[in-house]
Amino acid sequence: MSETPHTESLQQTDRRHFLNWIWAFFGAIAAAEFGWVGLSFLKSRKERNQPISTASIITAGPVERFKPKTVTAIPNGGFYLARLEEGSFLPLSRTCTHLGCTVPWVEEKKQFVCPCHGSTFSLTGEVITSPAPRPLDTFPARIENGIVKVDIASPRKRERFDPTQATRPSS
Repeated sequence: MSETPHTESLQQTDRRHFLNWIWAFFGAIAAAEFGWVGLSFLKSRKERNQPISTASIITAGPVERFKPKTVTAIPNGGFYLARLEEGSFLPLSRTCTHLGCTVPWVEEKKQFVCPCHGSTFSLTGEVITSPAPRPLDTFPARIENGIVKVDIASPRKRERFDPTQATRPSS
């Protein structure tokens, strides 16, 4: 016994309705995932680049530990401590001033090299190769009883390196 045309039409409509519902369900899931990824990407750089430590004053170590013309990563503070040729200290942010990428120190080149867009910075954080618009930010530092301490709560934006930005050990 064959089905009536009306019954066939009803079955096709039910099937189409079911398939449309399935496509809509998976489409909604995909849209939610894309939305979540998009919102994660758009979080402010400030939130993503918070220092690892919540303490404001970071003890970098004794003055003797740092040799002149070297850069030492201070992981618990999220910064680099550069010891300049004359012996002063310059705490530098590890965040590129272009788009906020983490900038590693490349010992072979004696430069900070941004892996995202190729900006390079000198030992003092000055821009060598753009697109970075300005030098790396610095942090206030002090030397107490031969120990270098850095305040990571207030990074300083700057337009160029000035020797007064570096902290000198007392003679």
